[in-house]
Amino acid sequence: MSKLLIKNAEIVTVNPKNEIVYGDLLIENDQIAKIDSHIDDVDIDKVIDARYRTVVPGFIHTHIHLCQTLFRGQGDDLELLDWLQKRIWPLEASHDEESSYYSAMLGIGELFQSGTTTVVDMETVHHSDSAFQAIAESGMRALSGKVMMDYGDEVPLLLQEETETSIQESVDLLEKWHNHDNGRIQYAFSPRFVVSCSEDLLTQVRDLSSNYDVRVHSHAAENRGEIEIVEQKTGMRNVVYLDHIGLANERLILAHCVWLDNEEKSIIKNRGVKVSHCPGSNLKLASGVAEVPDMLDKDLLVSLGADGAPCNNNLDMFNEIRLAATIQKPIHGPTAMDAQRVLRMATIEGAKAVGLENEIGSLEVGKKADLSILNLNDFHVYPSFGVDPVSRIVYSATRGDVETTIINGRPVMEDRVMKTIDKDIILKESNKSIDRLLKRMPTIQYS
Repeated sequence: MSKLLIKNAEIVTVNPKNEIVYGDLLIENDQIAKIDSHIDDVDIDKVIDARYRTVVPGFIHTHIHLCQTLFRGQGDDLELLDWLQKRIWPLEASHDEESSYYSAMLGIGELFQSGTTTVVDMETVHHSDSAFQAIAESGMRALSGKVMMDYGDEVPLLLQEETETSIQESVDLLEKWHNHDNGRIQYAFSPRFVVSCSEDLLTQVRDLSSNYDVRVHSHAAENRGEIEIVEQKTGMRNVVYLDHIGLANERLILAHCVWLDNEEKSIIKNRGVKVSHCPGSNLKLASGVAEVPDMLDKDLLVSLGADGAPCNNNLDMFNEIRLAATIQKPIHGPTAMDAQRVLRMATIEGAKAVGLENEIGSLEVGKKADLSILNLNDFHVYPSFGVDPVSRIVYSATRGDVETTIINGRPVMEDRVMKTIDKDIILKESNKSIDRLLKRMPTIQYS
């Protein structure tokens, strides 16, 4: 049994009482074994002195596209549908196995640097196995799945799937990767959105999700133009349609939900659907500001995500936390979205979204040791005296303050040094990959 002891820390537990403990945290193998004011360091394999440091639960991004990390800066200043059709879909269609792998690794490295330990990831149509390989090698905890797209003439030919092919490839990936490494990697069926999915595909996903007891990850109500297309196609709004076909249930995670009406909010609450709020992406694509305070008042479960690198353009949860807290205040007043609530959205609410609230999302004995250690001793987070530690994290801290990130009791980054990823190789190969994709993109054909 390996034992890692973190000593002398300020421990922000995010437990049900939101307790802050000043002392030590003991990790045995992959679990938190003890949190106390003092733990003896006898028979300990490794000690991290966290004096003047803050320990927080690992952040949980509940909506991200690792396949898009290579496209950072390639889709600026566009609204959603133009962004997809003119830039993102052609680039996704240009991917190969190598570029998919390095795109995922590039994103994961950035996520480790900003204290993220779990992601809900949506890949592209092809080469998703390479992304799963990157997730496995890196040590990231993830729900991931290949994107499913079997409908729509505006989609590049290389992304247009036959329904049964999309289903079979998804099931093959599920059977290979679901519960890999004792459950660190899980599969999620990932129909992109109603705009690009047939009803046949969506109903098969509904049944497969139930049969395999896995989650479904999709987009909904992100953009007004998207909603109009769905209404023309189905005669219903997004969430109403998903409920109509039986896909709105406790296994469904919906990204964005910027333009929900009251009926859709009621469906989400009553069916147990999970919402992933992506404020950075919603602002950059001019999609709008989701009515998160109203969702929370109605007891909807809302967590946070960054979305993809080309619509953000970073994967930093500190950015999403601050935006989630501040963009609502001019609308709803200064007390809306207080710091504690938003920190919980980035941690324990994300754990609930993926059904892992008994394993991750807070620092409690018996839970997985997924956490990060912050060094908040710098100009931008001082003075520290008399300031709520949660306020410092939500309103002042940045990803540059993350010193160490631990997943399953294993440091994946320590003292800002990557332990599972070769940074120099990833940066070099990422540039080579995007150069190759940009040269290939003009040859992408549409129907």
